Amino acid sequence: MREDARVSPSRTPAPDPVRTISDEERRTRLARRHAIAPAHRTTDAVAAARAVLAFHATEPATVYLSAFARVDGLTRDDVARALYDDRTLVKQLAMRRTLFAFPRPLLPAVMGSAAARVADQQRRQLARDLERFGGARDGTADVEAMAAEVVRLLGKGPSTAQELGASSELLALRLPMRPGVPDAPTMPVTPRLLTVLGAEGRVFRGSQSSGWRSSRPRWTLAEDWLGEVDAPLPETEGYAALVRAWLERFGPGTEEDLVWWFGATKAAVRGALADLAAVPVALEDDSVGWVLADDVEPEPAVDPWVALLPVLDPTTMGWKQRDFYLGPHRPHLFDSAGNAGTTAWWDGRVVGGWHHGPDGEVVVALLEDVPREVAAALDAEADRLTEWLAGEQVGTVYPSPLMRERTGAPGPTRRGTS
Repeated sequence: MREDARVSPSRTPAPDPVRTISDEERRTRLARRHAIAPAHRTTDAVAAARAVLAFHATEPATVYLSAFARVDGLTRDDVARALYDDRTLVKQLAMRRTLFAFPRPLLPAVMGSAAARVADQQRRQLARDLERFGGARDGTADVEAMAAEVVRLLGKGPSTAQELGASSELLALRLPMRPGVPDAPTMPVTPRLLTVLGAEGRVFRGSQSSGWRSSRPRWTLAEDWLGEVDAPLPETEGYAALVRAWLERFGPGTEEDLVWWFGATKAAVRGALADLAAVPVALEDDSVGWVLADDVEPEPAVDPWVALLPVLDPTTMGWKQRDFYLGPHRPHLFDSAGNAGTTAWWDGRVVGGWHHGPDGEVVVALLEDVPREVAAALDAEADRLTEWLAGEQVGTVYPSPLMRERTGAPGPTRRGTS
């Protein structure tokens, strides 16, 4: 059934909220369910990803730092093993045309819903651009011809995008970056083609040809990277599975939160909520949130806690409506495109960020006054992260205003809402 053909649940009166969930309780939920309160950290990188559904992977280091924040004793080799040896975490383009590292069991749901939506959009856009700016008579046919060439070449073994472009005249095509501008620079088509094929699940980002902080994957055929590849779920089942996983970890959330996070239509989200028999709850800002029917009991309290989370961490990015944990600090911690910088947390509220000092040490930058013992706990967490990094500094193309202010770094070199 087509997504827009579904009967919208909004046509019937919504049930009354079953209870009110306060902002304080929402912060308690994220502390435990996202495994960021020290007493509730989890066992390994895959369990840490499950705690937030998936890690943002737009910046490769985020996967490592997000896992470190949630697992005691974790090494970078542990994360790399999950990504590249065991392949229990799989990088996949999905919601909002953003790269994530998903626990592998979620892939069928992702591939049948959010990734399929992105793949269709990107394939059609590339075909149009080939006709408008590349001289193609039939952009759709040309995309498929180039896709077949990629599959043929990757059948010989994994390759980087640059290697693929250099291996075939068909894949050497370049398009103008600013069409219509005389002497505008051009960019190769191959990375865009790989984006399409990756979103479709025909190829995957394989092993790295560079270090853990950079991204230069060797693209690999799906069957070579994952072996037996599970079939995508039907679209409605895929969205229902993803919305269930999100509500388990992020709920309560509003319809607006879900539409934004999944980059989906309201019809898809409303259909999933109906399929799951999710129930409404009242939130402190007078909006309506949603939880699973078996998740309406009050959340037990957690011990006081602090945490340092990286750029684009799922907890910081997980809702569109963020006031219950972000307070007045959004202008300091998010760029104009909606990308989150580093954050410092105290009992479920963001109270600042962090950056690297001159010698590479992690330095906390507070945006509000906190008790002395909280400041000391944040400094101890900064020391833990400094020791783990062992002298390596993590750069970013998404520095927050606070990070730029404290380090003198320039603004981001590229834009895009993650």
